[in-house]
Amino acid sequence: MLIYMSNDQISINNLSKVYDNGFEALKNINLNIKKGEIFAMLGPNGAGKTTLISIICGIVRPSSGKVTVDEFDIIDDYRETRSKIGLVPQELTLEQFETVFNNVSYSRGLYGKKPDSKHIEKVLKDLSLWDKKDLRLRQLSGGMKRRFQLAKALVHNPDIIILDEPTAGVDVELRHDLWNYLKDLHNMGKTILLTTHYIEEAELLCDNVAIINNGVILKEGSPKLLTKELGTAGIIINASGVGPNHESILSDYEYTYEEDRFHFLVKDADKSLPRIIHTLSKNGNNVHSVDLKKSSLEDVFLDLTGKGINE
Repeated sequence: MLIYMSNDQISINNLSKVYDNGFEALKNINLNIKKGEIFAMLGPNGAGKTTLISIICGIVRPSSGKVTVDEFDIIDDYRETRSKIGLVPQELTLEQFETVFNNVSYSRGLYGKKPDSKHIEKVLKDLSLWDKKDLRLRQLSGGMKRRFQLAKALVHNPDIIILDEPTAGVDVELRHDLWNYLKDLHNMGKTILLTTHYIEEAELLCDNVAIINNGVILKEGSPKLLTKELGTAGIIINASGVGPNHESILSDYEYTYEEDRFHFLVKDADKSLPRIIHTLSKNGNNVHSVDLKKSSLEDVFLDLTGKGINE
């Protein structure tokens, strides 16, 4: 008998959350995150990103719906699901007067793991924190505190890493260091779910993204697929010998024309551009130059939400 094993490590079905004040933070969310992928939640402030990951981690209780981690229910099998997850929260909640090493050791114990100084040493070295192991947390810079939060999340060797705005408020150098470290975790087979305000972060790191606004997932897919399906491209063509018949020969396209310059707006530039050039040339127009600008993931985000990522 064949036994079907799902490749979905996190499954979210018909998930909703209404707070006591009546605010509906999540509305019938359905989402599947595959084992070993990097998945990003993109949305403006207040979209529901933090509420969603808080529910997955068992911090916030849903109003309705079901979430499973490796087919274990987050409510009925809380200990099992929580042990599989390492959470890096957005807010820095730290024991300021304890050392880095002792804090990380304590976090490992919270998951019922035996002391393992060698493993802790490796985690701290990987995050460039080993030389800070004896410092009290209040002595760390903001960037070092962010690394420390990640060390706490990794110390029990979870299969899933969940990060809420992992690079918010850090400098460019540290941001790229953290990106490289997340890529290393990905190469080790870890599943990574993150929320981010940085479109570039999602485009560079993620296999798939979900765009969320007002508690609703508007669209999900790979960054490349979303920009191809939902984006547009602008084509500027400089041509001479343009006759008055250009409106009839180019009636299939959305464009403007002024002083030997065409401005086209198309869905699929790879298909449309050769056809446009062929049509112009066939009708006696001399094409001198072509400039192409394709939509980015940020353009798609703006079109879907009507907001900037930081709004």
